[in-house]
Amino acid sequence: MSDAAIAPLLVTETRGPAVTTERLPVRIILITVGVTFLILFLLLPLAAVFVEAFRAGLGAYFAAIKLTLLVAAIAVPANVIFGLAASWAIAKFDFVGKSMLNTLIDLPFSVSPVISGLIYVLLFGLQGIFGHWLQEHHVQIIFALPGIVLATIFVTFPFVARELVPLMQEQGTLDEEAALSLGASGWQTFFKVTLPNIRWALLYGVVLCNARAMGEFGAVSVVSGHIRGKTNTMPLHVEILYNEYNFAAAFAVASLLALLALITLVIKITLEWRYADQIAASRRH
Repeated sequence: MSDAAIAPLLVTETRGPAVTTERLPVRIILITVGVTFLILFLLLPLAAVFVEAFRAGLGAYFAAIKLTLLVAAIAVPANVIFGLAASWAIAKFDFVGKSMLNTLIDLPFSVSPVISGLIYVLLFGLQGIFGHWLQEHHVQIIFALPGIVLATIFVTFPFVARELVPLMQEQGTLDEEAALSLGASGWQTFFKVTLPNIRWALLYGVVLCNARAMGEFGAVSVVSGHIRGKTNTMPLHVEILYNEYNFAAAFAVASLLALLALITLVIKITLEWRYADQIAASRRH
């Protein structure tokens, strides 16, 4: 037989089995089980939250979201600045303590949020290290907005840096060196070379940071004091309303948190889909 006649036989013999070998009834059962699970444990609870929320009207929303949005508006930009500075330093320079800084970035991942909130109480509380000095100068951090902001920044600051450091390390310094050799200043190099190369990973980190900032409970619960109308973020407000058996208002606030979570999930999936390679590189380590 000629080579032309043998080739199709070789292809047929070496061709592997199909990826999916299950019969149609088995596939239908598996899909049905998966869809049923999603409906029962994800969609139905979310639907119940929104149904109960709208029974109470929209008035319960606005009193609860102001502090949460304010805390996120402060914490997220602060973490963006820190994340950019830390990732720039770690990825582009060699210095004493570089490995220590890289390790400390992950500290909030290994410390319970409740413990991180307690740390600020021990530092700035009335019986804390700086408590008497703060009281003498009429500065209140614990049970006030500054304490909530500090606790939120602590638990969220790894997100931006951890998205940027691996990506910037992979990109190296060739582009920056080329820009500097052509006469660009340090700020021009950062804004016109470095920042465009990391913009999607930066957005991804901001989305994750904002989601955690708005949903943080443990650390904020310790430093807030649960003062109604003053130091209650949305997660804390849900707990208080539920404990008071004010279920309609609790569902109203919870529905807003659920809506924010869904929006965050959509943005996260969109970024992963459109810029999968860059985001995967930034998360590789």
